[in-house]
Amino acid sequence: MPARLVNVLTSLDIEVPTPIQQATLPDSMAGRDVLGRGRTGSGKTLAFLLPLVKRLSGGPRARSGAPRALILAPTRELAGQIDAALQPLAKTARLSSRTVFGGVAQRPQVAALHRGVDIVVACPGRLEDLIRQGHCSLDAVEITVIDEADHMADLGFLPAVQRILTQTPARGQRMLFSATLDRAVDALVRQFLRDPAVHEADSVKAPISTMSHHVLHVERQNRLPILVDLTSAPGRTVVFTRTKHGARSLARQLNNNGVPAVELHGDLTQNARTRNLGDFHAGRVAALVATDIAARGIHVDDVALVIHADPPADPKAYLHRSGRTARAGNTGTVVTLMTTEQVRAVKALTRAAGIAPTTTRVASTDHAVLAQLAPGARVLTERPAATRTETKPRANHTSSRRPGGPSGGNRRRRTSSRHRTSRPRG
Repeated sequence: MPARLVNVLTSLDIEVPTPIQQATLPDSMAGRDVLGRGRTGSGKTLAFLLPLVKRLSGGPRARSGAPRALILAPTRELAGQIDAALQPLAKTARLSSRTVFGGVAQRPQVAALHRGVDIVVACPGRLEDLIRQGHCSLDAVEITVIDEADHMADLGFLPAVQRILTQTPARGQRMLFSATLDRAVDALVRQFLRDPAVHEADSVKAPISTMSHHVLHVERQNRLPILVDLTSAPGRTVVFTRTKHGARSLARQLNNNGVPAVELHGDLTQNARTRNLGDFHAGRVAALVATDIAARGIHVDDVALVIHADPPADPKAYLHRSGRTARAGNTGTVVTLMTTEQVRAVKALTRAAGIAPTTTRVASTDHAVLAQLAPGARVLTERPAATRTETKPRANHTSSRRPGGPSGGNRRRRTSSRHRTSRPRG
């Protein structure tokens, strides 16, 4: 590894490679095509960014509209996170990058491409639009990365990915990373990767030893009070719902009960999605209420608790949702709320996911298991925080939410019959 890249990693307190990095880097640094399989949170992003930056370092300046490297991602949020991880590496190598995705104006993306950009991090739809409009050509791409390929397949993007890959030079290096390798992804590998080095680490099917799984059997009328209790504990919590309406409604209910929360789903504008995720990253809110849009690729440090407010539809979704916690060797807790009518479905779900959760019937927020799952004094805002629910751009938006995140800020301890800060917490 070039010393300048090692220095960047050291400055980020990254000194020991994860299993997927250790497995793939020797081959990817040598220029081989690579198929890497590993769960989200296993360190796949650096596994492809490091060889990509090394390969482009010292090369010719990118021509107008002709990037030298392409990274494809299934969602805007993941594309943004990849680019954020890329920035310190690219800066030390004097390389430029640009995200390309829909939901925002294309003019700044077009301007950057025309100036010349070394690395494009793109979602397939907007990239194809810019190619059709003549703003981008892929004939100079030296290295191509497809991240979260199985999620690309789930979202129906593989035909676009295939069209894009056919426009990149066959002699270029290609790397594909995926949590699973189903039939559609396997076809992509066979068509576009040349004798790839295949590596698997942190398989999505293998249980994470640092993650504990719990099912709380609750009555429907107790669901919200229990969610308020768990999310008002210290630390970050990601709460999953099945529908966009459910995410919007639950975020509003949590705010109204004193838990600063934001929503993340497909009906939000890109600016609202970015802002809400930024608030959660920065700790200005305690809870992120999301649909499965956040289950793949979204990385937030130190998520202590994942709650399935609505049990997911299948075991694959359960594992990917749960992967928002216990990342990079950290511990984490996963809680599924189950009503009586959901008992059979949840049992089948966890069995199919290879999980043996601890199941507890919880009739009120006084139950001791809640303090075990989310230790610490419950902290609620003095006033309900305003949840951001915009689905269309609004001018001069100002938030009425008072600052303050899981660590305190302007949130205050409040004692009630449901939230007693005097009881032992952990």
